[in-house]
Amino acid sequence: MTDLTEAYTFEGRTLVDRDGDKIGKVDELYADRDSGRPEWALVTTGLLGTKKSFVPLHGATTTGEDVRVPVEKAQVKDAPSIDPDGELSESEEQQLFEHYGVGYGGAENPATVAAGTTKGRDRSGPTTDDAMTRSEEELRVGTERRERGRARLRKYVVTDHEQRTVPVRREEVRVEREPISKGNVDQALDGPAISEEEHEVVLHEERPVAKTEVVPKERVKLATEEHTDEETVSADLRKERIETDGDQDR
Repeated sequence: MTDLTEAYTFEGRTLVDRDGDKIGKVDELYADRDSGRPEWALVTTGLLGTKKSFVPLHGATTTGEDVRVPVEKAQVKDAPSIDPDGELSESEEQQLFEHYGVGYGGAENPATVAAGTTKGRDRSGPTTDDAMTRSEEELRVGTERRERGRARLRKYVVTDHEQRTVPVRREEVRVEREPISKGNVDQALDGPAISEEEHEVVLHEERPVAKTEVVPKERVKLATEEHTDEETVSADLRKERIETDGDQDR
């Protein structure tokens, strides 16, 4: 576990489980009455921070601004409900030891070892000498990454009506008459003098034709970009004050 001095800085920091999942915020520390070493953290959990649970600090380490404990988040969620009235009774502490798999009364457990086995705990810090420890809360801010929404690409087909004007050609019959001349007299006199004849001319025309062709136009994809805004966070910080009373002059 971290040293005693660092352990007293856990208040107000985020507690994470062995896998790095967030458990909650450390609200208060409960220390061993004899050694003064913090052994239990009172952690606020839940969406609105309304639930408070006790978590053992044995084996706790710091990871940046977070405190990591060798327990699972599910264990904290199912921990016995104990009223944080300032001190843990022997029976309450035994319930916690058994829930987290910690040996009670000094007995070792494969998962962890109890850091202390006194019958009660108080949160006022070491009381092994005639000095008093004054503590205060400090505001630590940071950011946590969460999902704010999702965007997706969806392709669908729409039909547009397009109209174009196309020039078309057609053949029409025109009667041409030419007088008999030296140039065409032979063709004119070829055949019987009087007869019945019939000539046919094939006429042609163009019709508009429309067909479709699939042509790739562009590639579309989603990309993310980060924008930085500023938000203000605030919290009420508590400070301990020490004053004297009695016959100070004496």
